[in-house]
Amino acid sequence: VQLQASGGGLVQAGDSLRLSCAASGRTFSRYDMAWFRQAPGKEREFVARIRWSGGNAYYADSVKGRFTLSRDNAKNTVYLQMNSLKPEDTAVYYCAADTPPFLIYSEMHNARGYDYWGQGTQVTVSS
Repeated sequence: VQLQASGGGLVQAGDSLRLSCAASGRTFSRYDMAWFRQAPGKEREFVARIRWSGGNAYYADSVKGRFTLSRDNAKNTVYLQMNSLKPEDTAVYYCAADTPPFLIYSEMHNARGYDYWGQGTQVTVSS
């Protein structure tokens, strides 16, 4: 599986961006998908995750209410809509895939549990 993240850029605080992660292969619809981010000098942190069916999404407290994760299995793509961006959202954003057997809820924030990673896309929010 190859993941290609895109959509990052330089925006001002309060603006919006939509990140996309396109996956190769025919089994995308069987994977849970997630976004992580990593700011300079910090560890990679969990942002959001969506079930393979698109029915459930989970968010870090820091983005809840501002970010929305969705997926289109027909297009092999997952989207992260980011609204009301803040300077502290500045990071490289990575998409990741979790294949069966899936991580349990308590494990889904751990980057080490994911099987495939995209190359990252830079998001910079100026104040």
